[in-house]
Amino acid sequence: MRFRSGRHFLQLPGPTNVPDRISRAMSRPPIDHRGPAFAEMGLRILSGLKQVFGASEHVFVYPASGSGAWEAALVNTLSPGDRVVRFDNGHFIETWGAVAQAVGLAVNVLPSDWRRPVDAAALEAHLGSDKDHEIKAVLVVQNETSTGVMSDIPGVRAAIDRADHPALLLVDAVSSLCAMELLHDEWGVDVTISGSQKGLMLPPGLSFAAVSPKALAAHGKAELPRSYWDWSAMLTSNETGFFPYTPATNLLYGLDESLAMLNEEGLGNTLKRHARLAKATRAAVAAWGLENFCLEESGFSSAQTTVKMPDGADADALRGIILERFDMSLGSGLGKLKGEVFRIGHLGDINELTVAGTLCGVEMGLELSGVPYRPGGVRAALEVFSSEGGGA
Repeated sequence: MRFRSGRHFLQLPGPTNVPDRISRAMSRPPIDHRGPAFAEMGLRILSGLKQVFGASEHVFVYPASGSGAWEAALVNTLSPGDRVVRFDNGHFIETWGAVAQAVGLAVNVLPSDWRRPVDAAALEAHLGSDKDHEIKAVLVVQNETSTGVMSDIPGVRAAIDRADHPALLLVDAVSSLCAMELLHDEWGVDVTISGSQKGLMLPPGLSFAAVSPKALAAHGKAELPRSYWDWSAMLTSNETGFFPYTPATNLLYGLDESLAMLNEEGLGNTLKRHARLAKATRAAVAAWGLENFCLEESGFSSAQTTVKMPDGADADALRGIILERFDMSLGSGLGKLKGEVFRIGHLGDINELTVAGTLCGVEMGLELSGVPYRPGGVRAALEVFSSEGGGA
């Protein structure tokens, strides 16, 4: 491959760019994962994760991707043949449902519009008809990364409560953590899962599960087979800052640094920054005359903007031109959206100039590819930045 000057623009909704501070932290040599220095770091990390998730009980950490966290959430709380319900609102909730089936659960699917947030009223009606309480858990993705549509988790919790149903609420916050508000305890979530490679600004490789007392009680009765994923040994080891397996020490170095950076910025300021960058990106898309895939303002994502291509235009061809000419990677359409959308990530270690450069690359790509559009998207984004100001 030929040398390319400048840096590669990795503008996916995950994995995201890894800051230099985190890269340097991860470059340190491993230490004894049974020694006192590791225990001190482990306790600091577990405490910091509770703050990020808004969780007062436990946040478990596994060397795994978000897919591992999906499986851990299921096998620690449910038994063979249990029934769960999910919406049909995107590629990742579809995949989580497939994991549930693979481990021996029955899955009810609620028809949904991929371009809108999930319908809490439909869930309430579905749970209301479950008189024998056969449904044991509700699976929801807060920010569906395939569509860029955010769903209202407190609204889902309220629907479960109105139906007076005992089902657990399991939430995927893989691409929403540190990009939009997430309050595990306050929202009444039973298991919130996430991953390292998005808002936490780390490489892929760590997954997380914040759990409620209700989830821990369910864990005591759950009968799905589990070994590596079992929370039981985690509960004991984590009390002293250790893990019941050989941990990914260097990724934990990076996580420790990530949590320090988030604390320095202030999580509230981090969320405001993501919201400002998202607003500017949406302004650019509208100025280009293209469609935000999400049709409802309440569902606009602060982590990414998914752009619908005009009829007859190929999103993957556009992405290929942008990669070849400007060394920038944009997210592809997944599942049934392949070729129909591209995804602009504005998540993690980014600022106004990063987003402005990204949007310049998209606008130049639209021109080169012959996609029908109106110039001026970058200018529209800059006007948002000028009117709202930068910084924290």
